[in-house]
Amino acid sequence: MTKRVGILTGGGDCPGLNAVIRASVVKGVRHYNYKFIGIKNGWAGLLDFEWTPLDRDSISGVIHRGGTILGTSRTNPVKNEQVKQLAIENYKKLRLDALIAIGGDDTLGAALELHKAGLHIVAVPKTIDNDVGGTDFTFGFETAVQIATEAIDRLHTTAESHNRIIIVEVMGRHAGWIATYSGIAGGADVVLIPEVAFKLEDIVQVINARRERGRTFSIVVIAEGAFPEGKKDAYLKSDKVDDFGHVQLGGVGVALAKDLEKLTGIDCRTTILGHVQRGGTPTAFDRVLATRFGVTAIDMVKNEQWGYMAALRGTEVVPRPLDECVHQDKRVPAELYEVAKVFFG
Repeated sequence: MTKRVGILTGGGDCPGLNAVIRASVVKGVRHYNYKFIGIKNGWAGLLDFEWTPLDRDSISGVIHRGGTILGTSRTNPVKNEQVKQLAIENYKKLRLDALIAIGGDDTLGAALELHKAGLHIVAVPKTIDNDVGGTDFTFGFETAVQIATEAIDRLHTTAESHNRIIIVEVMGRHAGWIATYSGIAGGADVVLIPEVAFKLEDIVQVINARRERGRTFSIVVIAEGAFPEGKKDAYLKSDKVDDFGHVQLGGVGVALAKDLEKLTGIDCRTTILGHVQRGGTPTAFDRVLATRFGVTAIDMVKNEQWGYMAALRGTEVVPRPLDECVHQDKRVPAELYEVAKVFFG
């Protein structure tokens, strides 16, 4: 009997999502004769019963496109029992034999809960922050690092021309992977991440030491979730939370620039890269990784490996149990941050 498979993308958009969708559909149609539907706007589409047919024509020419052709949202389908039951009922109304959920930790956590409720779900991890547990890397991360690195490269010339300190704020709510990788690649003079609370005096010391050597400019890369010692909740843009309880962060780069200008007497400017990091065309690496994840996901459907997630382990993409991966935030290891610190100043 031909299986009917649903696909959805949840959470923030990310370069490589369309490559996952394309890979699952192409292999599912060609090798297994499956039928596919795309659920619109993440879990919201499952709750609202909004979907569209997917076939080889509808996914043609999407591998290079950023974002997601299905749309996305941060809707939580298990926030209470009533909503959870609606998600289960609509899964059945859609006559799904399986559902591929593509998203970050929140999406994967919801997928795990619905799997435990009896739905046939497999998952693909997605986040530019690279902080999902169970996989060495997620697609979208390499693209975000490349964009941030290019920005740092460009900011070097203007910082040097004007003898300024330039703060580059990048994404990273709980983990500083983008800041660390782009900081190392872009030759930043200081990198600040959520895993290690910073001291203003240490940053000032680095900047002053550079000036004593005749280096009249500095580049500081900071993750949006970084914070000074003793002030973990200092930089909240809003007290409002989303369906998954996340507050909106903002302002750490601007606040740091003000502090450093006051303490050093040097003109400081801030560049906040924001959503630029996850928009646009995915890199070749992310297209390939996303494609491998999509192929593994549909193979997991074929093998009825419900409650599993595609994961990169070394050079292999393998299935891993979701309950071993969700809510296991993957932080920047101390030894990697030490590599970045070698070049501070």
